[in-house]
Amino acid sequence: MFEQILQAISDYDTIILHRHGRPDGDALGSQIGLKHLILDNFPGKTVYTVGDEARFFSFMTDSVMDTIPDSTYENALAIILDSASRPMISDERYTLAAKTARIDHHIFCETIADVEVVDTSFESCCGMVTELAREGGLKIGPIAGQSLYTGMVTDSGRFRYDGTTARTFRLASLLLESGFDTNEVFRNLYADEYTSKQLKAKFILKIQFTPNKVAYIYTDAAEFAQLGADTFTVSRGMVNTMADIKGVDIWVNFTETDKGVLCELRSGRYNINPIAVKYGGGGHQKASGATVADRQTAMQMLSDLDAMIGELQ
Repeated sequence: MFEQILQAISDYDTIILHRHGRPDGDALGSQIGLKHLILDNFPGKTVYTVGDEARFFSFMTDSVMDTIPDSTYENALAIILDSASRPMISDERYTLAAKTARIDHHIFCETIADVEVVDTSFESCCGMVTELAREGGLKIGPIAGQSLYTGMVTDSGRFRYDGTTARTFRLASLLLESGFDTNEVFRNLYADEYTSKQLKAKFILKIQFTPNKVAYIYTDAAEFAQLGADTFTVSRGMVNTMADIKGVDIWVNFTETDKGVLCELRSGRYNINPIAVKYGGGGHQKASGATVADRQTAMQMLSDLDAMIGELQ
């Protein structure tokens, strides 16, 4: 499956790794993990990681991104990870590279690169990169192993989501053989500042319900400014305060920003991706996102979700 990407890695001395903006554990894990797989198995390569800051996942080893000039892309290979569409990609300069490749597990939206491996059967992009290592017979060092495991754990919901398969555990086992400390991974993932606990409490009290029991939270621009938290924390970071409410199968978090209303859609049972796609977004069947122009459009999305679950019940 990864023959062309492995060949491209072999052919190019300079490799630049991209992933989606506002990175989660899978985006960073696949980026950092692939970097160290290349460094550990292809001597003489120069590998850069680029994009916005790691934020919550800054505890990950080697999570500080590189700052490089445009000229670095000359005669370089750019690999895009965990990104379904062009607007998702942090640092659009991948287009300057001599050759481009993509590894992704989201539902296909568009062709982005010269070489593409997109497979929605994987629970995570980190799972795909681990499969690349297995297929290519690559040595997995502890930094690569820990990075890929972190992304696999987070994107599978700690191995809870239904994308988790027997293959997931086989690949996780392969990563564990690299010798990193799983306690360190989980200690960092579950660590929470007291202020974060307070913020989650505020958001729990903001939960509302549609007639068909779609749970939602709406944070307008004025409230967002008063919270003193970054976009990732308020948007993606708070969406699952609505998870595991009895009788709620779909939930959505709306956050007004200067770029529009960020919409994080989740479900424990149903495919909400078509709704996200309808509004210009994408993602997975049960975890998708979109950005819409205004509150009115966001409420139309909510109405669509309510109608959908009304038809399914």
